[in-house]
Amino acid sequence: MESGHISIHAENILPIIKRWLYSEKEIFLRELVSNAADALYKLSKLALVGEVKGETAEARITITVDRDAKTLVITDTGIGMTADEIKKYINQVAFSGVTDFLEKYKDKDDAHQVIGHFGLGFYSSFMVAHKVEIDTLSYRALGDPTIEAAHWSCSGSTDFTLSKSDRKTIGTSIILHIAEDSLELLDEIVLRGLLARYCQFIRYPIHLKDEVVNDPTPLWTKTASTLTDKDYEDFFFKLFPGSPAPLFLIHLNVDYPFNLKGVLYFPKLKHELDASQGEVKLYSNQVYVADNVKELIPEWLLLLKGVIDCPDLPLNVSRSYLQSDPTVRRIAEHITKKVADKLCGMAKTDRDAYIKYWDDIAPFVKFGMMRDSKFFERLSDHLIFRTGSGKYLTLPEYHDQMKDALDASQIVYCSDPNAQAAYVGMLQEHGVETVIADTMIDQHFIPFFEMQSGKKHSFKRVDADVLHALIDKTPATNLVVDAVESKTSAEKLEKMFQDHLDRGGVKVRIERLKTEKVPAMLVFDEQKRRLRDMAKHPSMAAFSQGLVDEPTLVVNEACPAVKNLVRLALGFGRDEEIKLVVNQIYDLAFLQQGELNAEMMQAFLARSTAILGRLGSNGVQT
Repeated sequence: MESGHISIHAENILPIIKRWLYSEKEIFLRELVSNAADALYKLSKLALVGEVKGETAEARITITVDRDAKTLVITDTGIGMTADEIKKYINQVAFSGVTDFLEKYKDKDDAHQVIGHFGLGFYSSFMVAHKVEIDTLSYRALGDPTIEAAHWSCSGSTDFTLSKSDRKTIGTSIILHIAEDSLELLDEIVLRGLLARYCQFIRYPIHLKDEVVNDPTPLWTKTASTLTDKDYEDFFFKLFPGSPAPLFLIHLNVDYPFNLKGVLYFPKLKHELDASQGEVKLYSNQVYVADNVKELIPEWLLLLKGVIDCPDLPLNVSRSYLQSDPTVRRIAEHITKKVADKLCGMAKTDRDAYIKYWDDIAPFVKFGMMRDSKFFERLSDHLIFRTGSGKYLTLPEYHDQMKDALDASQIVYCSDPNAQAAYVGMLQEHGVETVIADTMIDQHFIPFFEMQSGKKHSFKRVDADVLHALIDKTPATNLVVDAVESKTSAEKLEKMFQDHLDRGGVKVRIERLKTEKVPAMLVFDEQKRRLRDMAKHPSMAAFSQGLVDEPTLVVNEACPAVKNLVRLALGFGRDEEIKLVVNQIYDLAFLQQGELNAEMMQAFLARSTAILGRLGSNGVQT
């Protein structure tokens, strides 16, 4: 039996670092600039504790491009390094100077402000450069004239040179000799674009051609009470130029039990539930990490736009993904809670604003309720529906207003205000409000909400069997009576439709409705209709086979057209006209629902032409 240590050779690991350390090669700019920011922070920290002997230069990061020499130089006025520190922190891959610094000053304030933790960020420079140089002078030279500047050079292999330098200023310059396949980085427009993406909010000024190209004090680092609506709006357009103005926002500022700051904006969605419209940028100490990190931002919250800065996040070496960690879950839960707090607070204290934004945020709220049980509990009583008459009601408010017209748990809704306008109008005319549920998510949200609410809420579409609210139950004599057979008009009508409808097996019911405007209506079984609608999805095609959902045709004997149909039946030899009218009424009921298929529409148009041709010919006139 033999034991030992696995040996990892630098000549093997450097090509891996160069090619696969980061998903995108331009990340090198973020790594080197954030290293420069760390160096500046370390110097300021040491100055505070009295370890800097002398005056230091203004804290700044300078980027210089020389297209002729094909070099890109990143210079900082930070802590600098000695030759021994280069040997320790640069020549030993993944030995991070930050780790030593934090260990030494762990009992001091703001230790978490330092970004780097892995010692690999510097080597990202080899993804774009065939040669990298370091020219540096340590802050120790301010109090010790024997400390000399150092120069390090490496061409991407395991070989390097380390020598003295004639540098006189405290700080570090990283000189990148750009490789042929990355020369676009020398283009100022490209470089500015990368700085805007990865370094826009680095906490020290970045100078490019004597111009500061970043914002060291972004809005989320400021106190909300000092900011105006315009400040928030301007910041939004800085983050997302060209986007429509946001509806409203949440300013996050948490110090305990973790550090979390940021601003989340509720955008006006162009397309319902399209998460690609949202974008939440994740930062750590003002250093860009990634967009839309799903481990931290729940998927349904990615409909929002904004920025979150959390120094407490456990990141892997590329800082692109979050590791599985309880802190991440707590942060995600807290963000969700703050969003719920904002919406609940607005619903309670600023109802007008809540209603104003409701149509835009409703899909977001419903999606969140379906994906997060705690969010569901918080928002259930603040869920709003717009009614056919233009009111905005919560479900408790709806039940209270409809208590005399509907069953206690019943909610009547329409999924297509245009196609179902006749139903909506009739119900509204007789005191029944219809809520609008015409968004894509409603088809899934309504059954989910019913299931989660138990028997508290029961949704019925306007074409479900909710006609009891429209049935005229006042005592009345028969409208038309067949004198010969002494049968009621209802019995005669039902037989007439059964005998003359082209489509056999149709269920027919005769009712006297409170309105005379429609001759007939279709009524569907709510649950079967939902199954039918679900089966329309391609993935449910197999399930739809054998699924039968025949509606019931409710004929309104109070309609003048139906009364005339009965009178027409009293004549002799009028079967042809009766057949025309019966099938026309049947198709009109389907037309109210927008349910006519191509074949039915063709027959309907031909029949309409035939009926018009008989006008004035002593045909259908009575």
